[in-house]
Amino acid sequence: METADPTDTTLGKGMAAVLHGVGDIRLETRPQPTPGPGEVLVAVHSVGICGSDVHYWRDGRIGDFVVRQPMVLGHEAAGVVVAVGPDVKGLLPSDRVALEPGVPCRMCRECKTGHYNLCREVRFLATPPVDGALNHFITHPADFCFKLPEHVSLDEGAMLEPLSVGLWACERGDVKVGARVLITGAGPIGLMVMMAARARGATVIGFTDVLDERLTIAKNLGADFVVSADCKELHKDVIELAGGPVDVSIDCSGAQTAVEAAIFSTRPGGTVVLVGMGRDTASLPVNHITMNEIDVRGVFRYANMYPRALDLVVS
Repeated sequence: METADPTDTTLGKGMAAVLHGVGDIRLETRPQPTPGPGEVLVAVHSVGICGSDVHYWRDGRIGDFVVRQPMVLGHEAAGVVVAVGPDVKGLLPSDRVALEPGVPCRMCRECKTGHYNLCREVRFLATPPVDGALNHFITHPADFCFKLPEHVSLDEGAMLEPLSVGLWACERGDVKVGARVLITGAGPIGLMVMMAARARGATVIGFTDVLDERLTIAKNLGADFVVSADCKELHKDVIELAGGPVDVSIDCSGAQTAVEAAIFSTRPGGTVVLVGMGRDTASLPVNHITMNEIDVRGVFRYANMYPRALDLVVS
């Protein structure tokens, strides 16, 4: 989504993409908000469409997050600061910024220990009931807006959000130099995980997916091997192509069969990271996990990754 003129605030209003229910998105006029203390007013220029946006549109919910009232979609956003509220330092009108979409309470134990992504009071753009960024104008806390250098585009700024997910997944998996990594699910997040893993020094990275076209994209973007998830003994093919069981498997699909393949493809003492959101409950090979001391770790969004993601893009 782009504004015709990202600095024109004279109309005092803008258009927003509002989800009213399953399959029901409407363009509506919304008043231009006024930034409060510590906030900036941003003219939104670029917004990525996340899988969560599609889920809310198609199903009206993701797990416990249920759309119960009209909600503006979109949380992968970048734009231009057009006004600053009181007490804002470091940002000025005309600055180009990427918006980290999750704003925590800053007061709870999780926030104070650096795990603000787990804050129970976090307000995350386009997560019910919080409006998102598919809106010409939004206000946002200045300390969750990251100024973009001249050579980084606003589209690239919007993509800092999924890149942060990939970086956090690799952080949780403790991907090290020389690691063998399997990624189950070759969608946009899986591809971001691959880029993050390569940046951390992984030397062998493979993918599984049910869609051949996604595997082709992954291969073209640098995957060392790809395996169709339709294989009967998927983990055996992975282990053969990877040159042995992998150190870290990162599931970006949420599918139980993919999670199982990830577990059986991982070496004893290795790590499996769960990024994809599937069913609320799943059956896992607990004895295999226990007897091989495989660590299974969850991922929920990210924490303190935006500065790192921006540094990588800048470099």
